[in-house]
Amino acid sequence: MNRQAIGVNCLSELCLTLTLTLTLTLTLTLVCAGATRFSRSGGFAGPEEPLDDAGRRAAVAAMAGVRFDRLFCSPARSAMETAAAMALPVEPEIALRDVDHGAWSGRTIMEVGASHPDGLAAWLADPAAGAPDGEDMANAAARIGSWIDSLAGQTSGRPGAITHPMMIRAALAHMLDMPLRATLAIDIAPLSFCRLSFNRAWRLQALGALPIDSGGKAKAAYHASADDPP
Repeated sequence: MNRQAIGVNCLSELCLTLTLTLTLTLTLTLVCAGATRFSRSGGFAGPEEPLDDAGRRAAVAAMAGVRFDRLFCSPARSAMETAAAMALPVEPEIALRDVDHGAWSGRTIMEVGASHPDGLAAWLADPAAGAPDGEDMANAAARIGSWIDSLAGQTSGRPGAITHPMMIRAALAHMLDMPLRATLAIDIAPLSFCRLSFNRAWRLQALGALPIDSGGKAKAAYHASADDPP
């Protein structure tokens, strides 16, 4: 075989490899559910906590026109109401549910501080440890990480997943091999997003604020928000 033929064969193999790489790449966008009363005032929201009026209006404005190949969603009411703004078929996914706040679920920080000041002080010092009788961040990361690994093993394309601030932090810890405590320094505002791609390994592509244009880019830069719970 002459050098020209060898060169053509090598180029063909390279093109095939690049085509397969692009075809098999998974791009997952994690979207934070819209704002609720608890996310604005501070508290341990339960699964039935709805979007507040401003959060609902913002979700409709931000999510309209956003499209994914598949849309997975936490079964929490706030996440499902956020997903409803997209008018797309939704696949509820229990692995995307929020961290279980245990005995403090459905209570404000003020209420917990009044009844359990020492417990609240301990939680503020180490939120990753979780609330009493609740779920710590390590378990949350294992839960969402198992789902993410399953998704990466069987899916290509551009799925979206609507979840919650602590779960997005837990997902980043798993996908990027970050220390859990380090992710607590990342502000996750309502309706912000995190986009990652997978091809043999996860890579962070973007952090931003919805809406996303048709090319997959954020129309506005990410900004920290006081709405983001600790």
